[in-house]
Amino acid sequence: MSKEEIKNYEIENEDLEEVMRKYDRESNVRVWQGVPAIIVKAVLIGFSLFCIWVTLFATFLEEIRLTSFMGLIILLGFLTYPAKKGEQKVNYIPWYDIIGMVLGTGAFLYYTFSAQQIIQQGTRFQTYQIIIAVIGVAALLEVTRRSVGWPILFVALFFILYAILYGLTNPAFAGRLRYLVRNLFYTKTGILSTPVNVCSKYIVVFIIFGAFLERTGISEFFINLANCAAGRYAGGPAKVAVISSALCGMVSGSSVGHTVTTGSVRMPMMMESGYKPAVAGAVEAAASTGGQIMPPIMGAAAFLMADIMGVPYSQVLVRAILPAILYFTGIFIAVHLEAKKYGLTGIPEERLPRFGHLIRKIYLLIPLILLVIWVSNNMMTMQRAAAYSIIAAIVVGIMDGILDGSYKKAVHDLKKDGVSDPVKQAILGTDKDTGNCFTIRKFLDSLEAGGKGTITVGAACGVAGIISGTITMTGLANEMINAIVAVAGDRLFIALFLTMLCCIVLGMGVPTTATYCIMAATCAPILTRMGVPILAAHFFVFYFGIVADITPPVALAAYAGSAIAKSNPMRTAFNATKLAIAAFIIPYVFCFSPAMLLIETNAVEVALISITSLVGIFGVASSLEGYLLTDMGILDRILLVAGGLLMIIPGSMTDIIGLVVIAAGVALQFFKANKMKAAKRQI
Repeated sequence: MSKEEIKNYEIENEDLEEVMRKYDRESNVRVWQGVPAIIVKAVLIGFSLFCIWVTLFATFLEEIRLTSFMGLIILLGFLTYPAKKGEQKVNYIPWYDIIGMVLGTGAFLYYTFSAQQIIQQGTRFQTYQIIIAVIGVAALLEVTRRSVGWPILFVALFFILYAILYGLTNPAFAGRLRYLVRNLFYTKTGILSTPVNVCSKYIVVFIIFGAFLERTGISEFFINLANCAAGRYAGGPAKVAVISSALCGMVSGSSVGHTVTTGSVRMPMMMESGYKPAVAGAVEAAASTGGQIMPPIMGAAAFLMADIMGVPYSQVLVRAILPAILYFTGIFIAVHLEAKKYGLTGIPEERLPRFGHLIRKIYLLIPLILLVIWVSNNMMTMQRAAAYSIIAAIVVGIMDGILDGSYKKAVHDLKKDGVSDPVKQAILGTDKDTGNCFTIRKFLDSLEAGGKGTITVGAACGVAGIISGTITMTGLANEMINAIVAVAGDRLFIALFLTMLCCIVLGMGVPTTATYCIMAATCAPILTRMGVPILAAHFFVFYFGIVADITPPVALAAYAGSAIAKSNPMRTAFNATKLAIAAFIIPYVFCFSPAMLLIETNAVEVALISITSLVGIFGVASSLEGYLLTDMGILDRILLVAGGLLMIIPGSMTDIIGLVVIAAGVALQFFKANKMKAAKRQI
């Protein structure tokens, strides 16, 4: 692709919001302007501040905390998301949305203000209380449909209907309905179960923290750092995408959002260096999806994992490091071989940032470093660590603006424009770009973004509670467990394979958080029953719920990448799956060999499994790419993929055989490459 084509490409893809609205349900929001926009912004900011205050200082009943949180989620959900996709009327909310918002919010707030009475009632509920519960459940389902999409709603409705029509034992239909609704709304086995509890306590504060980090310029710092590290080498733009996604994944967990926002810059650069559009879109999608498995701030499901298993989050964080490194290493190897295969170039030296200048901004990492220290050493609770890290991010943001002269420049520009009080305006923030100035506007924007980002996660967690609650109440979980165990028998691999399929199929339409909740209640116990350590079992379902974002036929991250790259969606999805092959292999490794997750192991075992896994991933990636030193034939591919898989399978004998087979494949490549060089010399 020529530079002129790239230029035209960038012009044609200016409106990224359209792509986001198409592939990311969260981006389909109402348009507020003027006074209504200020009011909605104030409500979102107030919600974020309320959540921070509650998680740090509130001492009231858990039921009050959870119901008030969900009531605000319903309120904000109706304010933010229209009933239909594509509704873009300015300052418009129809009468039925107002009614739904008032009734839905009122249902949860009724519980908030009547919590003591409801707890003392036991199982004796009046008809009007059941009606309130029905309204609350219906409002939550509707907000989830608007913000997350139809698939998760269909799953929830299926389990609700199963419970009412078949799963519950009460002979009377009204009795079954009352029992189900009461338990879903008024007890901690439904909406108010673990997912919502963890979301209101931990996840919301980390979402707000991520929003603040974004506005301190840490993402830009990571991208520039990746450019310095790999930009100049063969296939540099793709390598930059992999490295920067790994780094940015530490603060952001949205596959589709990351693919679109950063991909809009990186994909044209990839295509300029020679990557095909389908490959460029696939690289960005696969790398962005990996952000959800990258510590310290992984996807929201990681916090749920820690709470469900009853372990400190620091354990989840530490055990996720090695698999995440292997995942991104696999993608890096694939893009490197792609670059070598087609002779792709890197980014010109003059377009790269200077490392000496960049390293001066290393202080931008301070909030993240402090968070890791506080959490990993159990120095304070997760929510308190996140709250203090927000304060650190604000301080670092202000310091950055002072050190690089952004405040000084902003004041100078404002004076030039004739602003009467430029200093005050530079601190408050303006519509103009004020560089790295951390203004009061950025502070408020961060709180607003944090509040908005919590809506979808909170709604998904609430519906996940509905699904897991109905599964538990009906005994369906045990039936599913027994069915898979019966099919698998004593063969762990079959159980893992069936669990993988369930996770991927469910994850194609259901958010990662909800997917994990469902699979943690159903499939994870199957794996633990068959001898898999509980951490490995939960990591297994967590991983495969995530890779659904790039697995055909429904691969939202890959489709978003294809929309930016203007490539065939399905081809992009298949390329993304090929690039992310490590994500499909690694979970099997840590189930058969928990040492990869640092479970009951030592340094020697960890080093050995790291080396063998890396060699194995290298063999599989090069085989799938069809290139190492030269183009591969069928024999080369078979040798490298077979050797790679043998290296990945735990066991000394398989490692030795795998190493020999890979060595044979590499030797064959050396022979072919030397033969081609000799032929060229003769010519």
